[in-house]
Amino acid sequence: MFETLRNAWKIPDLRKRMLFTVLMLVVFRLGSFIPVPGITPDAMRAMLGTVTEGIQGLMNNISGGALEQAAIFAMSITPYINASIIMQLLTVAIPALERLSKEGEEGRKKIAQITRYVAVLLAFIQATGLFFGMRSSLDTDMQGFLGYVIIVLTLTAGTAFLMWLGEQITEKGVGNGISLLIFTGIVSRGPAMVMALYQNFFAGDQVTMQNMIAVVALLVVALAVVAFVVFINDSERRIPVQYAKRMVGRKMYGGQSTHIPIKVAAAGVMPIIFAMSIMSFPQTINMFINGSEMPESAFWQTVLHWFDQTHPFYIIVYFILILFFTYFYTAIQFNPIEIANNMKKNGGFIPGIRPGKPTSDYIAKVLSKVTLFGAFFLAFIAIFPILMAFVPGMSGLTIGGTSLLIVVGVALETMKQIESQMMMRHYKGFLE
Repeated sequence: MFETLRNAWKIPDLRKRMLFTVLMLVVFRLGSFIPVPGITPDAMRAMLGTVTEGIQGLMNNISGGALEQAAIFAMSITPYINASIIMQLLTVAIPALERLSKEGEEGRKKIAQITRYVAVLLAFIQATGLFFGMRSSLDTDMQGFLGYVIIVLTLTAGTAFLMWLGEQITEKGVGNGISLLIFTGIVSRGPAMVMALYQNFFAGDQVTMQNMIAVVALLVVALAVVAFVVFINDSERRIPVQYAKRMVGRKMYGGQSTHIPIKVAAAGVMPIIFAMSIMSFPQTINMFINGSEMPESAFWQTVLHWFDQTHPFYIIVYFILILFFTYFYTAIQFNPIEIANNMKKNGGFIPGIRPGKPTSDYIAKVLSKVTLFGAFFLAFIAIFPILMAFVPGMSGLTIGGTSLLIVVGVALETMKQIESQMMMRHYKGFLE
């Protein structure tokens, strides 16, 4: 990786792109410390309570701690992520959007524009929820309509600015801008985790052999999990495809062999986000109303207890939901019937499998097996930090499974893009 970065730095064009990307990421981090007028970090923490778990913890990690600091980038790029997920689902459900997605570059631009509008609307709604959730903790002069306008518009504008910042990185920098903003926010939480590690094992008491062994074991487990995530992230099942030879005029076409790659973790982090959103719903409601409006009924307290992350019911249902959403999201992204029809039109076939329905059935069968392994992998990564919290001294130290998948995925994808840029410029210089 470092060798790739050093070689890329030697190319003037790539060096400018890399410097521009770093500069934009610095702007993102600076905005994470600029406070929203009228909100104090204490008021935000009073509403959120603990921001190390659930969907609130994910939002805080993505924002690089800006959420608990009540900064202008407190909501980070989360509304845009939600808008992208909604548009992907609607593209499958609404024929007009599906036709638009097949119109090439112009269609994609229109869908991207609609996604931006939806993201701003979601940011406005989310900012409104944050305002009313912490309204009782604000100063008296900020609890009225003027305070509402200032706080909500500031938070919404922060998200809109980050969308623009991400697009600038994608266009003029290196890698996907939105992904790099998320990556930077999560990685910036590293020093806080190191400090938590120090306080849990070394603060106050003298350094003991037991503490040293615990820290070494933690680092070994963390490296093993990262290596496992990298391995699975790049793993894929390749279905061989052979194209028949055909004559067009006096030229012979086809006859080559290729393959259909089916990634083990094709669904990415989306199943975890979907499952986490559902499981965090009762806690999110309780957070926004701050417990003041909810009757102190035994039923509601029981619901909150069952949906606590340390409760076995939460862990089991969370595990099952991840399995379900992995299959659901993969079915949306991967259509075996459409792939089989395209292969048949272009004279392609899988060796030993007849074209048409047998081909689609075979692809669906392979996809189901690969998805099952990927679903268990995602469920393990999501459950692992929760189980680690039961180990003495580990509470608050483990990075969420979603955050780990995002960091590894973005790092690998960015390095691949840098390598492809270097390869393109290498061939261009060779031809000239």
